[in-house]
Amino acid sequence: TPVLAFAVRHLDADAGVMVTASHNPPQDNGYKVYLGGRVAPEEGRGVQIVPPVDAQIAAAIAAVGPLAGLARAGSGWTVLGEEVLEAYLAAVTAAVGRAAPGPLRGGGPALRAVVTPMHGVGGHVLLEALRRSGFDDVHVVPEQAEPDPDFPTVAFPNPEEPGALDLALDLAARVGADLVLAVDPDADRCSVALPVRGVEGRGGWRALTGDELGGILGDHLAAPGGVLACSVVSSRLLARIAAARGAAFAPALTGFKWIARVPGLTFGYEEAIGYCVAPEVVRDKDGISTAVLVARLARARLVDGGRLGDVLDELALRHGVHATAPVSLRVDDVALIGAAMRRLRERPPAELGGSAVVAVEDLADGVDGLPPTDGLRLRTAAGARVVVRPSGTEPKLKCYCEVVVPVTGDLAGARAEAERALAALRQDVAAATGPG
Repeated sequence: TPVLAFAVRHLDADAGVMVTASHNPPQDNGYKVYLGGRVAPEEGRGVQIVPPVDAQIAAAIAAVGPLAGLARAGSGWTVLGEEVLEAYLAAVTAAVGRAAPGPLRGGGPALRAVVTPMHGVGGHVLLEALRRSGFDDVHVVPEQAEPDPDFPTVAFPNPEEPGALDLALDLAARVGADLVLAVDPDADRCSVALPVRGVEGRGGWRALTGDELGGILGDHLAAPGGVLACSVVSSRLLARIAAARGAAFAPALTGFKWIARVPGLTFGYEEAIGYCVAPEVVRDKDGISTAVLVARLARARLVDGGRLGDVLDELALRHGVHATAPVSLRVDDVALIGAAMRRLRERPPAELGGSAVVAVEDLADGVDGLPPTDGLRLRTAAGARVVVRPSGTEPKLKCYCEVVVPVTGDLAGARAEAERALAALRQDVAAATGPG
């Protein structure tokens, strides 16, 4: 997907279509559409479509009718060669090199990484991008290395799903890796796992949440005059980082079709492990460029005698512990999602996580200057925040929970307090959104 998003602008194409199952189950195959060239304004070129274009395309598809029995035209199309992939790799490695600290080859410890393309099509591109960026000690999960549309080793080929990283973490423990990098099957999402000091069992590894990695990358890429953006369901930490670094911050609706349209974007992310670290190259989330930048940042920390995870401690000390976690209701009958949203709008909870709900905002009315969307945002007197919305890609009702605990003394104590508060908040949110 990131190569296609790049190619739309690189070739000045009018449109790009990616056929993909993305991170969804194999039966949920679909496609993504990008516009460019003569049919999109500058801010929308190489960005995924937004309304009303999606409805217009759906209507055009319906008007065509069934295509069974029709053969593909024998002419009028061209198969591109490797030159587009080469252009993408050159552009990405150059952009990430400018954004990352110091040269890599020679001096200091090497970085050993484990990578997995999760049965997808991004494996070769990821390995080549890492090689060109100076990473030669890379181990690929063999069971997930080749494209396989059945995704045989995982129930859902989403690195966020429980168990999806098991094979990668097992390999990392065996080879003594410093870092695990996983991209989803179309390579636009990136998940990162780090070794944890003093943790027993399974090598002591922990996968970063999407918000944690978003904070690490945002803190590195923030600069005066820059623009940081994230979705309204992502952590509030990025806004604090932007303010501290002299950068602007812009909220966006969920999805990179909105985030990538933020004017002057320097860095954008969404909590669902999607990151745009080189918007001048790819105006969408890009797991390849993200993985390379993370590897460079991790190695820079090793050179200094630290670990990439130390950045999380530094951010917590400066901005407080921002603990986030989702609550998801997966349904067989999508009508249950609409019913749950109506129930929450009519009877929002008076208390969440032991604290009074002091604000209920309906995102359908438009908030923060954004277009209307189906969702609710609730805030408590204790500073917790919950955003509830139907998933745009799966039969789920998704709730995004966040608590913030200032660090006034012991960091470990603040983290423990945040985990307790988050657990209580999630329990109440699950009760409020479950079948009523």
